Amino acid sequence: MEISCDLVAVGLIERDTNNDILWTWSYPSIAYKKRNLLIQKCGLEGEPRSGGPVPPVTFRYCHHHRAWYYIYTTEVFDTDKLPKVRQFALVLQTLEFNPEKYVNLSKILSKIYCKTGDPTAILNLYLSVIIRGSCTTEENGTFLSKEFDQKAAFAASPIRNVITTFGLESILIYTALILKKRIIVYHHQLDALLSFMRTLPALVWHRQNWNILYPYMELSESECAELTSLQTYAAGFIDAGVETHTDLYDVFVNLAATEITIASHAKEAFGMSKTHKDIAMFMVRQAENTELSNQDIVREISLKTMELLNNLKSLSSEEVDGHPMVTLESLKEHKLAASLENFLWNLAVAEGFIPMYLQNVKPTNHNMLA
Repeated sequence: MEISCDLVAVGLIERDTNNDILWTWSYPSIAYKKRNLLIQKCGLEGEPRSGGPVPPVTFRYCHHHRAWYYIYTTEVFDTDKLPKVRQFALVLQTLEFNPEKYVNLSKILSKIYCKTGDPTAILNLYLSVIIRGSCTTEENGTFLSKEFDQKAAFAASPIRNVITTFGLESILIYTALILKKRIIVYHHQLDALLSFMRTLPALVWHRQNWNILYPYMELSESECAELTSLQTYAAGFIDAGVETHTDLYDVFVNLAATEITIASHAKEAFGMSKTHKDIAMFMVRQAENTELSNQDIVREISLKTMELLNNLKSLSSEEVDGHPMVTLESLKEHKLAASLENFLWNLAVAEGFIPMYLQNVKPTNHNMLA
């Protein structure tokens, strides 16, 4: 017997024939605040927001407090056994990032609900996935959890599009990620935003940490408070007003306008060196190589990153429990260019190569180069 610990809960949000939107069922119970959050994000409201109307997106997902929520919306037809429902959104709460896995499961659960009009039919399949790692229906065949590897979900990133969109300026996004800075991305179209956001952690593949990703956020008090409690993240917004919230980001990516802005308080960490130029040109060359797949590009950039990290380790002056430790003195001994020294020091901090008692020490300030 296989027990899946990644699924946490399943729920239903419905728009009835009176256009009222209600949370109608869940297993197990989902907290009231979470239900309100998901109702706002489910796409059934369709009301204009400050960033413009939300385009119809059948499948969307968001991340809050280390839980992933996958939302699949379905139109109800006369042939379905839901006479009082016009639309519904099926919600899956899980512990992992794996959109392909959960869109497939969501489709199966949604179709069985349309066919039966009974949430217990959803529950039976949901429990089967938890207990056996699979579920089977006559119309949709068999869903197998083991067919959806998480690393495959990580690698399924349109990284070529990200690099070709911003060209050499992609180095600013790469730098922000590798230094564990705070990134905000804006686009008015949710599908374009989600596609872009899922790619960002792949630029620092050696960490394989998709929990830095908050792909669909809003400027509510609770969601802004969640971000301000974090030291590093990449968060996506469909509300253009987020650009004025400079306290939320070190780097602002206006995906719709293809512009990247470094916040004034963060420019010290973004001084460009020859190393940055080399990495930027390398990434662009990989993206332009039509013989490489997206996964190939991720791998090549990862190898380039490991080369950078190995060079940094070679500058260490001591080891603690077998791990290389870098000090400012050890960097200065190599008489590096000021911008490179600043970058390597910040990188050493981000990678944990700095002794704890030196974590707050900073090299001499350097202005960002044009």
